Amino acid sequence: MAIAAIDVDAQQTFTPLCPDELPVPEGHHIAQALNQQAELATWRILTKDAHPENAVWVVDSHDKMFQPLSHPNADLTWVKHAIPGSKGFEVIPGLPRVTEYDHVIWKGIEPDLHPYGACFHDLEEKLSTGLIEWLHYKGVTTVIIGGLATDYCVKTTALQLQATKSFKVIVNLSACRGIAPDTIAESCNQMQSAGIFLASNLDDVKRLCFADSNILP
Repeated sequence: MAIAAIDVDAQQTFTPLCPDELPVPEGHHIAQALNQQAELATWRILTKDAHPENAVWVVDSHDKMFQPLSHPNADLTWVKHAIPGSKGFEVIPGLPRVTEYDHVIWKGIEPDLHPYGACFHDLEEKLSTGLIEWLHYKGVTTVIIGGLATDYCVKTTALQLQATKSFKVIVNLSACRGIAPDTIAESCNQMQSAGIFLASNLDDVKRLCFADSNILP
């Protein structure tokens, strides 16, 4: 049995360390939980948003966000965030250097693409990032997911992996933070309905990983 732990977009842009970007409450406090889940895994993966300043979805203030767009692979407006070379692009304090991960995926680098999940570069889910293929190549059977934010990129990544019917997918909620209680709750319901396991803490993660580990949900 091979286990992979995925740190989804655990970047400073999604924390109060970058208040002018997309700060998720307590987003900078998940490093320890991510490191703990990685100790259970054979492989550790990092995903990072990497957005250009001239992206088609960029607006100049937070009150202009969440407006629908007609672009096929950029659905909503957002303020600038996760620009390569900026503070926000960097991982949160306490995580390993990028080169210490086994696999890294950068997403959203094209100005007309704003994906949420780590498995596809586009919202239409036609252009693979290679994550699913890499996991298959490594013989991974169980995936533990943490990161930012629960109700966007974590949820979408988990649903994409679950849709393959190839992995036991566990979302470690203690290693995640979300934007708002209502959207977090809705996202958790969506994930559970899809057959994804939700773990409240590391002990739950361990139990799900090693008890009946060959049985998919």
